[in-house]
Amino acid sequence: MSQPARSFYNLAWRWHFYAGLFVIPFLILLSLTGIIYLFKPQLDQLLYAELLQVTPAEQAISADQQLALVQQAYPEAAIRQYLPPLTEGRSAQFVVEQGGQGLSLFVDPYRGLLLGSQDASYNLQAIARQLHGDLMIGTLGDRLIELAAGWGIVLVVSGLYLWWPRGRSGAGVLWPRLSAGGRLLWRDLHAVTGFWGSLLLLFMLLTGMTWTGFWGAQFAGAWNHFPAAMWDEVPQSGTLTGSLNNSSRQTVAWAVETTPLPASDPHAAHKGHATSTVPSAAPQVSLQQVVDTARARGVQRGYSITLPKGETGVYSVALFADDPRNDATLHLDQYSGAVLADVRWQDYGPVARTVETGVKLHEGKLFGLANQLLMLLVCLLILLSAVSGLIMWWQRRPAGKFGVPPLRHDLPRWKTAIVIIGLLGAVFPLVGASLLLIWALDGLLSRLPWQRLANAGME
Repeated sequence: MSQPARSFYNLAWRWHFYAGLFVIPFLILLSLTGIIYLFKPQLDQLLYAELLQVTPAEQAISADQQLALVQQAYPEAAIRQYLPPLTEGRSAQFVVEQGGQGLSLFVDPYRGLLLGSQDASYNLQAIARQLHGDLMIGTLGDRLIELAAGWGIVLVVSGLYLWWPRGRSGAGVLWPRLSAGGRLLWRDLHAVTGFWGSLLLLFMLLTGMTWTGFWGAQFAGAWNHFPAAMWDEVPQSGTLTGSLNNSSRQTVAWAVETTPLPASDPHAAHKGHATSTVPSAAPQVSLQQVVDTARARGVQRGYSITLPKGETGVYSVALFADDPRNDATLHLDQYSGAVLADVRWQDYGPVARTVETGVKLHEGKLFGLANQLLMLLVCLLILLSAVSGLIMWWQRRPAGKFGVPPLRHDLPRWKTAIVIIGLLGAVFPLVGASLLLIWALDGLLSRLPWQRLANAGME
């Protein structure tokens, strides 16, 4: 092999391992937080039964009476969201903001009792979701997660290339040689679990990427288009429906995040009256009327109602359903109660339907416990592959150095893998930019005397 070719292979090999060392901590974090969020229904029932469970009675009080109860208990709080009871035996929930802190308040809808409160951002599930989405550090964390997910896709593809049998038998390829022990056993565990979990891991990474703030936003903007007639003559606020989501709580579905958020008409409830004035910020339509509209329009239980914010704000009824075919997003004028937008599954395009279905599979919600257990298995495979990869690197690293293991010499078509990595870098711009940065840094470091000696040892 010529010196230039050998140097090229060494460079590609270093990229693979440096990327792995960067991605593995993120994969471990995403797997652990994913497991917590995956079993949210069961964990919530276990941890917060006294807040969630109520004893049904013949008659429930109205949403307006529940709202009055909360306003009386928290007169200084701003009411942000209302979640009607999910079933007959469940409490209602209000999300409020007071003194810069978000609180979830739980109400017994039969007895008119405030059951208790919970920090809306710092409970187990909210923390797990925030770590999973942006590491609890906002935009920077979102970009790091996106970069790790993109490089995770690169590593899966290149890992499959490395795994390719090339004439070997099934042992160590399709099943691990458990009796081998030592480095060979760890190599088998890494390769075999990586192979069997590769398609599922790619699925998890790709569906997760659709929620990221850079690539995901561009992807949604390119594919989430609805007929223009849906928004004709509807006043718009200048913001998007996705503004209703945040890192700790999902309100609206991915498919509608890029749709315009309509605006209420402050004069709608006063048309025909010459002496009308602009109404105050207090909504003219009651919360119970919005609940009645949602029921009349066939929105299934499990939806939330986001209350208007400001004089032109709207009521937003959103159901991000376990079965996306039941998704619903309605926006109502806060003064007249007119439905300004009503978006359902039948309005989604093919890409949006595919993504929404994939997201629900990703979250373990599409087909119940079986879906949860399948995703749990994927998370465990990811953890095993990540830990075994770290152990492999530690065992094969240059003695006493934080470096790259020796280059394998049975990779005659490694350039093919580099082409694939290059294509993935073009599809995922953050990956492509980081690839160029690593290339530049690697070239700089390779000129250092100690690094030239290390490279010579690898050859």
